[in-house]
Amino acid sequence: MRKLGVCTTRSPAVLSRKFGLFAATWMAVTAGCAMAHADDRGMSTAHSEAVALLRAFESARAIDDEALRSADDNMRDWITYGRTYDEKRYTPLNQINDGNADRLGLVWAHELGTSRGVEATPLVVDGVIYSTLPWSVVIAVDARTGKRLWTYDPQVPKSYGRFLCCDVVNRGAAIYKGKIYAGTIDGRMLAIDAATGELAWQTQTTDPSRPYSITGAPRIAKGRVLIGNGGAEYGVRGYVSAYDAETGRLDWRFYVVPGDPFPPFASKAMEEAAPTWIAEDDNWWVVGGGGTAWDAIVYDPDVDLVYIGTGNPSPWPRHHRAFGDNLYINSIVAVDPNNGELVWHYQQNPGDHWDFTSVQPITLADLTIDGVDRKVLLHAPKNGFVYVLDRVTGEFLSAEAFAKVTWAEGIDESGRPIESKSAVYGRGELVPVWPGPTGAHNWHPQSFNPQTGLLYIPAQEVGTAYSVVDEFNFNPATFNLGVNLDIPYGPPDQSTGRLSAWDPVNQTEVWQVPYYTPANGGTLTTGGNLVFQGTGDGRFVAYAADDGEKLWETWVPSGIVAGPVTYTMDGVQYVTVNAGWGGSFPLTFGAAAAKANVRSEGWMLTFAVGGDAKMPPPAEPRQFLNPPALSEDEMAMVDTGAALYGHCFACHGKDAVSAITPDLRYNSGIVHDLDLLKEVVLNGMLEADLGMPNFKGTLSEDDVAAIRAYVLNEAHENYEAEELNYRANMAKYRERLAESSEAQ
Repeated sequence: MRKLGVCTTRSPAVLSRKFGLFAATWMAVTAGCAMAHADDRGMSTAHSEAVALLRAFESARAIDDEALRSADDNMRDWITYGRTYDEKRYTPLNQINDGNADRLGLVWAHELGTSRGVEATPLVVDGVIYSTLPWSVVIAVDARTGKRLWTYDPQVPKSYGRFLCCDVVNRGAAIYKGKIYAGTIDGRMLAIDAATGELAWQTQTTDPSRPYSITGAPRIAKGRVLIGNGGAEYGVRGYVSAYDAETGRLDWRFYVVPGDPFPPFASKAMEEAAPTWIAEDDNWWVVGGGGTAWDAIVYDPDVDLVYIGTGNPSPWPRHHRAFGDNLYINSIVAVDPNNGELVWHYQQNPGDHWDFTSVQPITLADLTIDGVDRKVLLHAPKNGFVYVLDRVTGEFLSAEAFAKVTWAEGIDESGRPIESKSAVYGRGELVPVWPGPTGAHNWHPQSFNPQTGLLYIPAQEVGTAYSVVDEFNFNPATFNLGVNLDIPYGPPDQSTGRLSAWDPVNQTEVWQVPYYTPANGGTLTTGGNLVFQGTGDGRFVAYAADDGEKLWETWVPSGIVAGPVTYTMDGVQYVTVNAGWGGSFPLTFGAAAAKANVRSEGWMLTFAVGGDAKMPPPAEPRQFLNPPALSEDEMAMVDTGAALYGHCFACHGKDAVSAITPDLRYNSGIVHDLDLLKEVVLNGMLEADLGMPNFKGTLSEDDVAAIRAYVLNEAHENYEAEELNYRANMAKYRERLAESSEAQ
């Protein structure tokens, strides 16, 4: 700034309007301006950082259709969700490799300021990292220093959190011609200036009167930004929208299920789907049908098709829904990116009965199958099978189970599942099924290494017992599952995870690494014969891609569920991952999730060979406080409270055991005070700040008292074991705190 002869404190917004992209230089230098007057060397450093940032923002502006098509040639950056359009999450970079991975170390740690799940895969453009956080917040971080450059908070009302089945998360952004695109929990699409963090435009993609949500990352295809939505559990109708990336104008919309099974139909696809929704009820579509496309959207420019993974029907059991295949739930659909018209579809679970969504990550690869070179699509959805499809025609090629599967005996030659009759639950007794609605693989990104020919899947084993509720009454303001559930089924130790290295040509597992907990992070694989993955129990690990040998690991301040990325700056290869334990499993599954023994803290962590920074201090374990004794009247309420706790478990965990949101057994300040608890539950005292829903009209004061009695009774029953657990966690905490303090 001394060269310019001025120091400024003007806002980036003002400078952006006045000077355009050049404002980035001011943004970078202003913070160090006073120091620069006293120290030429400091000024020189600040100036060089500003120039680097200016170049980075210019690079962001240059990301167009051609840049996205040729992303595989750009080994410096990570410019789209899966690095390339085919979403292999593979890079040829090999500076970090199986010979030096054991010398990896932390370069910097950036605190994200959140205690909810962090699921986002970052984007990296010429030394600037763009990421999303819980509550749909978007940030830019200097990859050289780990310093925050800007934050855009869309101010999602915290009360909207009640319409999220699986935490207030966001899985990432898209970048195109200098704008960052991200969806919001309340259904908006944002376009944000990459240099300034200012909003360029926004549009409401959903009906705000219905409980839709967006947690997935947008994709760019031919100048359009594509986004789906969630909310099937609440009874909405799923679709994917394509917006003009420059203006936000809606270009087309593909609906997954019919809105009305009678003509006239909105499209030929809906006309073909309507006969597959056969029901006794003449207006079943009022419930919505589900099919929400809340994650996987992949564009293939070679064949000019967009592949969409679609979600489960609403409600879950066939008994409360239209019988038939119910197109196009639980499917891969290929649509024309120019108009959204259906080209082909393949349904993995016709007439789904178990919440086996097909929205899980899609990977495109070119493989030789039975001596024939094929353009294929690789998919490992919730239902436990790895599918290989011809992505040009949609032809089914093969499918084999990669996890414990009891709902099906296999997949027949036509690609249709052979359902196990014993797994088709009805009314009455609960029926155990593997996998359950958590899936054998969920949204956590997979990766494919063309050198090894292996697909690296964050797999898990979590069973669930189901039965059909006797009566189903649709309520658009709450869950409309239509089932009774014991989830997870069995003791906590039976719910586990693993990294599975899968050969999709021969449909066999080549190697695996078992994990203590499900819901581990996404994978990244490289030309250095490496696979990186974070774990739910708070580790970040590098394995040999060919044989699974563990080459390096480090503890991190929280569990990792997100996928890592790798890139280069100034000739050095780096790996960055977001840490932050959260999502559906940690939020809901009680002791099976709490056994990970991590706190939910958000950090962006960057590593390189020779990095010597120390990990941030871990969060201190929560101490389990001895609850007050229950009176006879309170003890008489416990069973009633246990039944009413069904209103709470989706956020506070099975059996009142929570790994993310406040564990009510620990929460003496509110739970021990019945009057205060009523203020929170019935009058929404914490709704605006924390998103704790208001249950006035749903629960009574007596109901709240009964829930309190149940929680306190659970605390009494768990007290001795939790005290032992606390002492063990404190010992681990002190050890890691000492390691962190050595560098301070």
